[in-house]
Amino acid sequence: MNFLSPEQIQSLRAEHGTPLYAYDQRSLEEAAREVLAFPNAYGLTARYAMKALPTAAIVRLFSDMGLHIDASSGFEAQRAMLAGVPGEHIQISAQELPQDLKGLVDQGVRFNACSLGQLEAYGRLFPGGEVSVRINPGLGTGHNNRTNTGGPASSFGIWHEHLDRVRAIQEQTKVRVTRMHTHIGSGGDPEAWKHCARLSLDVAAQLPEVTTLNLGGGFKIARMPGEITADLQEIGNALLDDFRDFKRQHGRALHLEIEPGTYLVARAGAIIAAVTDVVDTGSEGYTFAKVDTGMTEFLRPNLYGAQHPIALFPGDAGASREEIDVLIAGHCCESGDMMTPAPGDPEGLAPRRLPRPIPGDSLVIGGAGAYCSGLAASNYNSFPQAPEVLIGLDGQARLIRRRQSLDQILHNELDG
Repeated sequence: MNFLSPEQIQSLRAEHGTPLYAYDQRSLEEAAREVLAFPNAYGLTARYAMKALPTAAIVRLFSDMGLHIDASSGFEAQRAMLAGVPGEHIQISAQELPQDLKGLVDQGVRFNACSLGQLEAYGRLFPGGEVSVRINPGLGTGHNNRTNTGGPASSFGIWHEHLDRVRAIQEQTKVRVTRMHTHIGSGGDPEAWKHCARLSLDVAAQLPEVTTLNLGGGFKIARMPGEITADLQEIGNALLDDFRDFKRQHGRALHLEIEPGTYLVARAGAIIAAVTDVVDTGSEGYTFAKVDTGMTEFLRPNLYGAQHPIALFPGDAGASREEIDVLIAGHCCESGDMMTPAPGDPEGLAPRRLPRPIPGDSLVIGGAGAYCSGLAASNYNSFPQAPEVLIGLDGQARLIRRRQSLDQILHNELDG
């Protein structure tokens, strides 16, 4: 949120109201250039995991810079194409088989079968066609079970011991598995990525037509002091020898794909909110600042105990206020709607040291570009979806999503 000045925060509040998402184009472009420069031995395709932030203006920005798209549903693939992304630049990896899979593939969209059932369905629609398969390599490294995308406790992908069943489906449908995908959420440790790559390469060796290996995303970014952002150059360089060894042993120069989401957008976004009330629970309790945002824009703390930087900007700029311990409560009628949980514990509380809040103050939540607008309890308590602005390279803010109206919330409801 260091891209927002106090003056800009007040200006954005005055023009667009609160709550409001703000994104910084300069930060988005810098992250995209870092991803596109990921070291590789035999070619790279970098995909943006658009579930992190699916707003059309952001998707177009990344597409124009050369990023392809990782879609998590058929609807996301359609949304990307409506934003101008060519179908052949989109790959679907979905828990739910898209209803119009044939229509999407006919438009050039690639499909990544994430289960044996999905592979069979694809084979029936496209006998003899080419496809990717997502493999669960038996390892996961998410920081808790809700972010772990590999290992025996994860439903994502085809279990690595079921390759015989993959081959049986290939024999039945003549479908060709030319691409392979794994994703374990490897964080920022090059050794963890190297271990993941070796597991994946061992599986790819058993699928002789595979010429592309997608290692997924999960590159860690630092939101809070003391956290460390993944070094993409270090991670990429750590993988080069394994890809070269694979070519020497198996005669295949594997094209590398990665598909970050958080890394591309997290630090480029912030939520601007207003303090609406201040309450306390006595001398042995807490001071709560109630704000006009919450689960409806910012669900990560409630789901994961996620930690984000939070700054308070007093409405009486220049006035001196003492700092106190404050809990930030959201606007939903829900005891879990708290923005200051204990780290990794959605049910715990961890007050922040902030200037004593007063109604009317501005509160800014940083690191909110990823899985905030795209992951929200939309319309809970009938709150409308918040607007979004993109701050351009010239410093000017452009509205890229309007605030939802009550009429829009009610649009699909019927009498009777």
